Amino acid sequence: MVDVIEILKECGALLEGHFLLSSGKHSNKYCQCAKLLQYPDKAEKVISLVYEKVKSLNLDVIVGPAMGGITAAYELGRQLGIKTIFTERENNVMTLRRGFEIQPGDRVLIMEDVVTTGKSSMETAKVLEEAGGIVVGIGCIVDRKVSEIQLPVYSSIELFFETYDDKNCPLCEKGSKPIKPGSRKF
Repeated sequence: MVDVIEILKECGALLEGHFLLSSGKHSNKYCQCAKLLQYPDKAEKVISLVYEKVKSLNLDVIVGPAMGGITAAYELGRQLGIKTIFTERENNVMTLRRGFEIQPGDRVLIMEDVVTTGKSSMETAKVLEEAGGIVVGIGCIVDRKVSEIQLPVYSSIELFFETYDDKNCPLCEKGSKPIKPGSRKF
């Protein structure tokens, strides 16, 4: 049995403090999966839990939204033995670049590191569907269980962290200033 929490702790991926999330909300906890993904052996174990859930979906392509989804998608694609590509923002709009293509009818799984609001995932789904792909779900290392995604989500682990609006943040009320650890700009 893979103990995801223990592996995340070993890697220093579970952080405590005062964080500004990409959603604009604040939290006292943050999962920095890049700290996990720097260790291929540990990433393989954690992502194998997603592999077990999606291996029978008859997938053609794994797509990782940049930045956080690229390495996680690559590892899942390696385990499945299928093509893996990524989307990235160009002028703040998610797009396929670098000659990456989705063929009409391709069965696609979006693979993220962490799903919080689902914004990057849904932006990626739109791009893939416009290219003719069939998005069958979203895989992730951590599902924060706060998104309203209408697709199946296949995660290694579900973690719930309290989040606060900036106007009602108890951490701000104590004089703390949040840090922005992720890659998405506002």
